[in-house]
Amino acid sequence: MQRNKILILGLLCSFLAACGEPADTRPGQPVTHRRQAFGQMLHAFEPMGQQLRKGQYKPDQFLVHAKALDAVKNGPWQYFGPDTNYPPTHATAKVWSEVASFERQRQAFLAATGDLLLAAESRDLKRVSAAYEAVHEQCRSCHKVFKD
Repeated sequence: MQRNKILILGLLCSFLAACGEPADTRPGQPVTHRRQAFGQMLHAFEPMGQQLRKGQYKPDQFLVHAKALDAVKNGPWQYFGPDTNYPPTHATAKVWSEVASFERQRQAFLAATGDLLLAAESRDLKRVSAAYEAVHEQCRSCHKVFKD
């Protein structure tokens, strides 16, 4: 009985692993690189949100994360080339069919992250909170249209 459970569990794990996303096998792996770049942005951004949501604002730490976000904010955009709409992407086809709109969203994000860095440098919690929310809203706005 125990042996059957182990066998079934092993088969289930193998099945689930086979259902994963396809690998990015294209030259230069642009989808993989842009996903990694977005991950770096999230890695810098999320700790700031945790501080604000938990009421544990630490200006010096917040500034470190704001600088980190500013340093990586340009990372993913170069990987949205014309032939990069293929699995495992989570981008919608609108990235390529609504190029001007996507560019406006990108520019708004870059401006919002710049404002967040300036707010973090001021160490003014009210200003920091508003700037953080502006970046967060910009991410949500873009994701609604351009991400599955």
